[in-house]
Amino acid sequence: MSTAPPPSRQRCAWPQHDPLYCAYHDTEWGVPEHDARALWEKLVLDGFQAGLSWITILRKRDAFRRAFRDFDPEIVARFGVAEVAALLGDAGIVRSRAKIDATVGNARAFLAMRDRGEDFSAFVWGAVAGVPRQNAWRDRGEVPVETVESRDLSKALKARGFKFVGPVIVYAWMEAVGLVNDHVVTCFRHAELGGQRLPRVRG
Repeated sequence: MSTAPPPSRQRCAWPQHDPLYCAYHDTEWGVPEHDARALWEKLVLDGFQAGLSWITILRKRDAFRRAFRDFDPEIVARFGVAEVAALLGDAGIVRSRAKIDATVGNARAFLAMRDRGEDFSAFVWGAVAGVPRQNAWRDRGEVPVETVESRDLSKALKARGFKFVGPVIVYAWMEAVGLVNDHVVTCFRHAELGGQRLPRVRG
């Protein structure tokens, strides 16, 4: 049974009527996330998406969670040669050595921040002063691929040792975790997530 809402609900065009994609769009994408571990998981997955479509990663997400031990940074940070070799042989995930190595390194960077007393969630949300940015795009083509905020956050992440965190990846992540509301104004989720629908233009 599909978990997608009734067809009468208008949504962003990008889910393209795929039930899994629609469920993700309707329940996850753009919802403000404040849990540090969940934020890190989504950053890792957005890094794996580089050069691929998000639906590819979404279809493999359960396999990624198994492979990376539910994205527990404490465990992933201890991955060594044997664990990396096993990941490279796991057909359920994206078998990129660079991205796998980056994930292990990013787990260590996450823990290093924590050990310095720097909360990852507070750090991330500081990019938008703690309040989701409410945009009002009429069409997905208007949405930028990066912004000043994503460039600044990318630079800050890189300074802390993170990899696969360029400004385009970071902006996609900001959209996914609700730092910005980039549902188009005609999408039912735009208003539900705090945006204001634009008035209907009368002919």
